[in-house]
Amino acid sequence: MENKQKPDFLFESSNYKILLIGLGVIALGFILMAGGGSDDPKVFSEDIFSFRRIRLAPTVVLIGFGITIYSIFKKSKQID
Repeated sequence: MENKQKPDFLFESSNYKILLIGLGVIALGFILMAGGGSDDPKVFSEDIFSFRRIRLAPTVVLIGFGITIYSIFKKSKQID
């Protein structure tokens, strides 16, 4: 008789889905931070101090980190 064991994963599939969502939110935050530079290094651009880069993008990144931490700490519903 062959005993086929189901591989034991550290998390359930729902945890991995939430983790991927969190990583996507973090990536979105970093995309929102991008840009704002000037083509000419001698010219200062005020675009780097926009609401999107100073307030929105870091908040989105922190929310993404919160989602990933939640996915790690979420308990599984296994009954042993």
